[in-house]
Amino acid sequence: METLPHEKQIQEYIKTIEHLKNQSQDTSLFHAEIAKLELALDELKKNVYSSLTPPQRVMISRHPSRPHTVDYIQNICSSFHPLCGDRKFGDDNALIGGLAEIGEMKCVLVGQEKGKDTESRIKRNFGMMNPEGFRKAMRLMKLAEKFNLPVVSLLDTPGANPRLDAEERGQGWAIAENLRDMSRLQTPIIVVVIGEGCSGGALGIGVGDAIGMLEHAYYSVISPEGCASILWKDAAKASTAATALKLNAENMLEFNIIDKIIPEPLGGAHHHPAIVYENVKNFILDQWNMLKIIRKDILVEQRYLKFRKIGQYLIS
Repeated sequence: METLPHEKQIQEYIKTIEHLKNQSQDTSLFHAEIAKLELALDELKKNVYSSLTPPQRVMISRHPSRPHTVDYIQNICSSFHPLCGDRKFGDDNALIGGLAEIGEMKCVLVGQEKGKDTESRIKRNFGMMNPEGFRKAMRLMKLAEKFNLPVVSLLDTPGANPRLDAEERGQGWAIAENLRDMSRLQTPIIVVVIGEGCSGGALGIGVGDAIGMLEHAYYSVISPEGCASILWKDAAKASTAATALKLNAENMLEFNIIDKIIPEPLGGAHHHPAIVYENVKNFILDQWNMLKIIRKDILVEQRYLKFRKIGQYLIS
């Protein structure tokens, strides 16, 4: 597992403890020293992980071992039947979608997938959706509405595909149509930000009745690197931008952009994925149990008002 810069000292402790365990040969002197080091390691973890900066948490959200959409499908869904294509251009591998069962809930699930290795990342375009991906997502959501199924949407993208070919095929229009149509969809929509929730790429499938966000995920109008490039003409100032953007889960909760922070294990979801799968599953089912009893016209009106209230304005 890749070690992040703030975890280097922790990793050194772990290596030392493992070395002593291999050399101990059941010697009491070694056992006492190992016990001391393990206590010191626990204290070090608490200190390091309780004082993470926004840039460090962005790194956690991007960790290559962090669970992705395919992992959630495998671990929280009892069944999943993928559905492909937008019926206009083609299938976008950056978006996975289909019919799913989560506990006793039958739903349509859509989620962005970045890939795990070089080959899969290229295939998935690093989770950056094309116009056909947004149209595919909406096709599946309308299918959910038709059959009275809730929608579960998992966000994990550095943004929509910015290349010229995507713009030529109507990238901005595809995102705008999704924002409009999701706001009108007459079925419950549950959104979970599982990693990066960046720009229109995330918002294009992120309009929901209940929005949860993992503790070390981030949600922002732009990536820290993109913000730094625009404001300071220097991507190296991404750390400054990450702090200024107020993109962490507690900021989103304070601004009423999300409804709940979903806790992660100490150090991030990649350390103990099973805990995160259970937490995300519980959030989805809890929200579904509340939303399913709300009348459809009221549900749509509440969703509209929820997003209309986002943002604070200072009038001078």
